[in-house]
Amino acid sequence: MSAVDIGQTHKPRSAPTRRERSGPWRITFDTNPDDCNLHCIMCEDHSPYSSTQADRLKAGRPKRRMDIDTIRRVMGESRDRGLREIIPSTMGEPLLYRHFDEILDLCGEYGVKLNLTTNGTFPKRGAAEWAERIVPVTSDVKVSWNGATKATHENVMLGSSWETVLENVRSFISVRDAHAERGGNRCRVTFQLTFMETNVLELPGIVKLAADLGVDRVKGHHLWVHFNQMRLQSMRRDPEAIARWNTIVDSLYEAAELHRRSSGERVLLENIFRLDENGERDIAPNGVCPFLGQEAWVASDGRFNPCCAPDALRRTLGYFGNVNRKSLYEIWESAEYRDLQADYMQNTLCRGCNMRKPADS
Repeated sequence: MSAVDIGQTHKPRSAPTRRERSGPWRITFDTNPDDCNLHCIMCEDHSPYSSTQADRLKAGRPKRRMDIDTIRRVMGESRDRGLREIIPSTMGEPLLYRHFDEILDLCGEYGVKLNLTTNGTFPKRGAAEWAERIVPVTSDVKVSWNGATKATHENVMLGSSWETVLENVRSFISVRDAHAERGGNRCRVTFQLTFMETNVLELPGIVKLAADLGVDRVKGHHLWVHFNQMRLQSMRRDPEAIARWNTIVDSLYEAAELHRRSSGERVLLENIFRLDENGERDIAPNGVCPFLGQEAWVASDGRFNPCCAPDALRRTLGYFGNVNRKSLYEIWESAEYRDLQADYMQNTLCRGCNMRKPADS
């Protein structure tokens, strides 16, 4: 899919072909975005700068928690529709979701892989016990990571303990490797970063740390600036910040070449690329959306969302339906969703989105 030029007009797309009826290859379920045991400074819902939880309490609204029946139904509908992975909530801590074990069981039942993003605390059970449950059905475990030093990591992920999360990663990888040696599934382990001024100089050190620990991949995205207090953290905010970012990108690839995992393999770097001079407005001129027509998001109340942009922003893309009232695949094949795929670059959100990639990546 290629980017759409701003101002270009398009006719509605024709009815989906048989191939196009397969559906999303991955679905993210926003299981429990209001449950978290950390207060990361960049988080739209749990940052000290966020009013989300205070506003919810003032209004008397309960925490957003998905009914497990929603997941059961969508996964049942997805049988033979090309679904390969599901992701539990990437906002909040998914391991706090009370039906998480059933999600793992559903993955086993339907032959679908879990793709997990966790803050690295492995609450309630600890890393090793969680690993025994997670590893057999999981493709990738993305551990949120935001520093190469104790001070930086803990100053970004408030409430985190550097020593604890380091040991948790070691324990998880030990179980993962032992499971693979017995002939079982080998899930990838990833450090998931948010690129910002606070940690940018430590990014090469994070690559070295990943190699030392046996982490397979370092992946990240540029900061979504939810709060004015975070504005000066963006590496896209002005030409000087962009120039510093581009220098660090080169250093990251040098670090991946120099610091190898014990197997001799390089740590895989993903979503790490130089920005051009228009990076303030457009992260990837002529780049494409990696999500539309490929993946789906389901909010805790069942609302279908087309992407992972912050909730208030992605709502500006329109309303497409609710999977508690109609099939996800009816929404997926609807004219409204297909029109968005054709014309998404006419949206301000999409033109400035942090998640678009260069066309050649």
